[in-house]
Amino acid sequence: MLNFILIAVAVILLTIGLVKLVDKFIPSKFKPVLNIALWGLIIFLGYQTYMSIYNPILFNQEKNKRYAKVIEKLIDIRDAELAHKQVTGKFTDNFDELIKFIESAKYTITQRRDSSILDAALTKQFGVDMFKDIVIIDTLGFVSVKDSLFKNSNRYKTMMDVPVGKPGSKFNLKAGFIEQSDVNIPVFEASVAKDIILYDLDRDLVIQENQVVSVDGVNGNVLKVGSMEEVNTNGNWPKTYGSND
Repeated sequence: MLNFILIAVAVILLTIGLVKLVDKFIPSKFKPVLNIALWGLIIFLGYQTYMSIYNPILFNQEKNKRYAKVIEKLIDIRDAELAHKQVTGKFTDNFDELIKFIESAKYTITQRRDSSILDAALTKQFGVDMFKDIVIIDTLGFVSVKDSLFKNSNRYKTMMDVPVGKPGSKFNLKAGFIEQSDVNIPVFEASVAKDIILYDLDRDLVIQENQVVSVDGVNGNVLKVGSMEEVNTNGNWPKTYGSND
């Protein structure tokens, strides 16, 4: 882009110089046509130079708006998946199952309290009452997962739909386990390709966006939360878009 701008500026300056030369050396009867053609070229190149600077600005503004909407959905998916794991012990890769879970599942509200009981073995050993500390977990009640996460909103019913970009697109949802220290740990990942989010924007700028490696950008060619390669429920967006953990 910088090379194009430099070339365009050089051509504009050259064209202005030609206009002056035409005015000085070309016969008067040819001057009007040549002057119009040269000034038309100057205007065209000036416009192209301006748009080469302005288009990326417009692209970034639209990109940021779309990313923000996608991230809102990814956060909802993560919240629902974390609730699913808390209640069932695992994540799910099925949106229909996740929706049914939200509508029917309940969190158990518990309270931990310290207590002590007679230690029969030690009492017998020492001949005096001996006590040991224990933790008692009391169940206080239950609360709906839906009410806890979404209150009066039904947006969870469409959380599989990508809200911007290519019409009809869905998030890709994966779930499974990875082994660490001989322990199977549940993981999940929800993602959507940048090509889908930005599909109707300038193709060259979309290609550049897919290659982003930056601390203040969304690295890689997808926008996602979670990971199938490591125990991680964070999003891959910078905190300028909102909390990613």
